Amino acid sequence: MDPSGSSDSQLSPLNRFLTLWIFLAMFIGISLDYVFPEISDIISSLRVGTTSIPIAIGLIWMMYPPLAKVRYEEMRKVLTISGSKRMLSLSIVLNWIAGPLIMFIFAWIFLGAYPGFRNGIILVGLARCIAMVIVWNDLAEGDNEWAAILVALNSVFQVVLYSVLAYFYITLVSSWISGSSAVVDISLFEIAKSVLIYLGIPFFGGIATRLYFIKTNRRDWYENVLIPRLSPTSLLALLFTIVVMFSLKGEYIVRLPFDVGMVAAPLISYFVVMFFLSFALGYLSRLDYKRTVTLSFTAASNNFELAIAVAVAVFGLASKEAFATVIGPLVEVPVMISLVNVALWLKNRLF
Repeated sequence: MDPSGSSDSQLSPLNRFLTLWIFLAMFIGISLDYVFPEISDIISSLRVGTTSIPIAIGLIWMMYPPLAKVRYEEMRKVLTISGSKRMLSLSIVLNWIAGPLIMFIFAWIFLGAYPGFRNGIILVGLARCIAMVIVWNDLAEGDNEWAAILVALNSVFQVVLYSVLAYFYITLVSSWISGSSAVVDISLFEIAKSVLIYLGIPFFGGIATRLYFIKTNRRDWYENVLIPRLSPTSLLALLFTIVVMFSLKGEYIVRLPFDVGMVAAPLISYFVVMFFLSFALGYLSRLDYKRTVTLSFTAASNNFELAIAVAVAVFGLASKEAFATVIGPLVEVPVMISLVNVALWLKNRLF
């Protein structure tokens, strides 16, 4: 899972046993909340509006090193490579037509009798990933330049389409099926704020860092010395974020395992189906491995920060909708790290 493609013997213990560290971080987070219940109150108090400061710091730093590695000065060349139009078209269709629809279907299949959980899962499906996908793509040896392009594309579409799709799927389509509806009032400001915080800060930080060192003629030192030292801190930030997230909901996981299992079922189904569907389409479209895996992770991942913020703002902090969105990242992390390993296995077999 080394982004540079090094052999396993050259990997650091952090990279080589990353799956183990992630599950250990999950266990530590759950244990902290279960043994010291007051810790979740302390962490919850560290927020500005609906934005958790510890989670924001972890996510921003987690994305900064991969984004600092992107060769922004060469992104125009990337768009001229053969297959670029297919890549963009597939990404738009998978993210904004197939993804929301598939999550909606799974939400109704698994949670048709539980409207609160169902609406929360639909909100997760509509929030296309602009954050942790950068890390999954990097670990799976995807194309960093294309990841930055697709994340930026999703960010624009998210601001424009999220509230429209939420109203369509939750208020309109769900009412056609059940006979009752939930009124969804989602502020475009909340969506734009989420994009700015979780993508804008690390994105512009990465651009500024890279351009500064290129301008000062220290590109070799930057790419061969600084980046190799900076990259591992992304994984440390990931582990920190996981501990914080799981410590916030550890008590729920221990006390309400049935509810967690119900919410996890459609999420796991969605992540797996979207990943393999996207991977198959990329492969059949004759994209190379790097672009295929980038397409797969950008389509299979979700922006849980936005989904949580919207669920809390619209339905309330104690709502089942908010609970379902919080379970989202707790399920996504172990599933995505497993799919990273699947992607690397497929690379050796198919490419």
